[in-house]
Amino acid sequence: MANRSNRVAEQMKKELGEIIARKLKDPRIGFVTVTDVEVTGDLQQATVFITVLGDDKKRRETLKGLVQAKGFIRTEIGQRIRLRKTPELMFELDKSFDYGNKIDNLLKQIKTEEVEVEEIETDLVEIEEIKNEEIK
Repeated sequence: MANRSNRVAEQMKKELGEIIARKLKDPRIGFVTVTDVEVTGDLQQATVFITVLGDDKKRRETLKGLVQAKGFIRTEIGQRIRLRKTPELMFELDKSFDYGNKIDNLLKQIKTEEVEVEEIETDLVEIEEIKNEEIK
């Protein structure tokens, strides 16, 4: 059964991406990428994870637009995928990309700080050498 829900989820992901990009004309909906779809084992509900290009305001507006259009989207899915009952759709912002970006920025910051520490250590060694030469 899990295998079937995975197949349905993958097909829905593909179709949702196309429907959102080509069929929806709502100006609130920005550039959306469907990153994942999770379908329950009984195929009654589907959680659609999305990322939106833009700031938090644009993300919220896009989410509102998608929630208002979910009846239309569900009808389109029903026409494209043959199921006894089309799953109820829930849209959620995918936080994994933001989390990944945050980690990437932290790693860059650590690297920058390591370089600064190395430069300070090099400067200290040079100062120590100069002091030793002056003492001689």
